[in-house]
Amino acid sequence: MKMMKWFTTLALAAGLFTSGMALAGKPVGITPKIKEVTFTVNGKTYTIKRNQDNKNTVNPAFAKTSRPCPPFCIQPIKLAPGVETIGEVEVIDYLVRMAKGEPILVVDSRTPDWVARGTIPGAVNIPWTKLNPAKGADPISIGEILQEQFGVKEVEGLWDFSNAKTLVMFCNGMWCGQSPNNIKNLLKFGYPEHKIKWYRGGMQDWEILGLTTVKP
Repeated sequence: MKMMKWFTTLALAAGLFTSGMALAGKPVGITPKIKEVTFTVNGKTYTIKRNQDNKNTVNPAFAKTSRPCPPFCIQPIKLAPGVETIGEVEVIDYLVRMAKGEPILVVDSRTPDWVARGTIPGAVNIPWTKLNPAKGADPISIGEILQEQFGVKEVEGLWDFSNAKTLVMFCNGMWCGQSPNNIKNLLKFGYPEHKIKWYRGGMQDWEILGLTTVKP
């Protein structure tokens, strides 16, 4: 009888221990040295970290593997000469530098219906249609975006990009053509290649890694 009680007590203790371990889980950092990043943009404070639930799975909106191509075709790693392709750690670094006052703008190139589902904290939405003459964007509205949001100046009818911001562009991921469209149009307008960074993984990879998203 005493032996049975001992086994019962041991089993209960083991159960409590394992359930406690499952509840606590293992920590999920951004890098081995960075657990989370906090920054303030336009008076709003954001904290970016990864989902701490070890059993969390990807957002169903980004679970499809076979979107029709065209238009959802796989984008190349190198989009255009001089345009740097970056990853998540670099995006977070640009966000922090932007918050510190550096001339940087992180741009979500998707249409508002996608942005409403969640975007990268601190990003500004400039839909790809707003910089695309083929989609009805007129020179005046494009010029307003260049000057008011990108820091470009107009001098005697010409664009002066000397103080233009470094743009970090993204959309829905490696199968999305919205940020590539924005980038290619900006290059046509004369925007310096070295001032454009492309986060190819976009929201697809951001969501897969369980990083923080916000809704407008």
